[in-house]
Amino acid sequence: MRTFLNLMLALIAAAAASPVSAAQATPADGVPAEQAAARILAVKTLCKEPGRFIGWPSIAQAPNGDLLAVFSGDRTAHVSPDGKVQLIRSSDGGETWSAPVTVFDTPIDDRDSGIIRTAKGTMLVSWFTNPGGGEWQGHWVIRSEDNGHTWGNPVRTEVTTPHGPIQLADGRLLFAGQRPHESHSKTFDVAIQESLDDGRSWRTIGTFPVPEGARMLEYDECHVAERANGGLIILFRDCFEPHRIRQSESADGGKTWAAPHVTEMHGYPPHVLRLRDNRLLAVYAKRWEPFGQYACFSRDNGATWDVAREVRLTAAWDSDIGYPASVQLEDGSIWTVCYQPERPGETPCLVGTHWRPLEE
Repeated sequence: MRTFLNLMLALIAAAAASPVSAAQATPADGVPAEQAAARILAVKTLCKEPGRFIGWPSIAQAPNGDLLAVFSGDRTAHVSPDGKVQLIRSSDGGETWSAPVTVFDTPIDDRDSGIIRTAKGTMLVSWFTNPGGGEWQGHWVIRSEDNGHTWGNPVRTEVTTPHGPIQLADGRLLFAGQRPHESHSKTFDVAIQESLDDGRSWRTIGTFPVPEGARMLEYDECHVAERANGGLIILFRDCFEPHRIRQSESADGGKTWAAPHVTEMHGYPPHVLRLRDNRLLAVYAKRWEPFGQYACFSRDNGATWDVAREVRLTAAWDSDIGYPASVQLEDGSIWTVCYQPERPGETPCLVGTHWRPLEE
């Protein structure tokens, strides 16, 4: 017995002295399958472009059931002049994914790809171009009427935000995001645009009341959802410590907004989605220990957020990560996509978590 005990102690000591190497680490490490508010079904790499940089993704489901994830891909680095709007597709619920195809590539950097499916079955992709001057400088949307296989000509918008516009129950497309400030005394303000023709044209219906004296990027990279009570909720990234997500509400379809306030959610930037059971789901990244992607629910239309049961979706190793976005499938499960390295020291790729929220 003593010999067996000594052997076991020696094996335990050896394991502690030889932890899993960085080369073997994955985004699933340290992500419990069973959590207080969710069950994690899979954490996997969806697209990797070795030696290249993938960033800022979004995800939606096409009318034919395909999952479409878009991102800025084939990049040299986080900031570079060569990003392209790219797309991958899954026809089996996320089990397998296609190689990336380029949706659009302007002569300058294409960044922050959003995607939605409209009520008419159109797939709408949004993005913006980094400063480079010329005719392609600005904010864009592009439409597909065949499940994302072919795309029309890009249309300019006044605003931009990482995950793009949303569809409202009244049929309008609503796009809340940043735009250059008219007075040029500030770098940008936050405006609200709508489309009444399925994304073919856009008009501005209002501006968001960023508080006087707010620092640049305190109200950054917003996203909107329609609440079960008919109002709208908007969440903002705050680029300053302590990085609490900011929130406001609209009762008139986005024309005017309540005074913003700080939530308990700690991370950025947010993507917010109303689930089939009318809970609100917010996902965001933590670019500090413990690095990774996280999710939080609200059962009361955003009045409160259940941060005590925050869900961990991935693990990560550095701060160049994030921008998660989610889509809910017919079976109630959720795919959340983000960008982060597959292994420590690598350039970021596209990572996805398939998970199921637990019933209340």
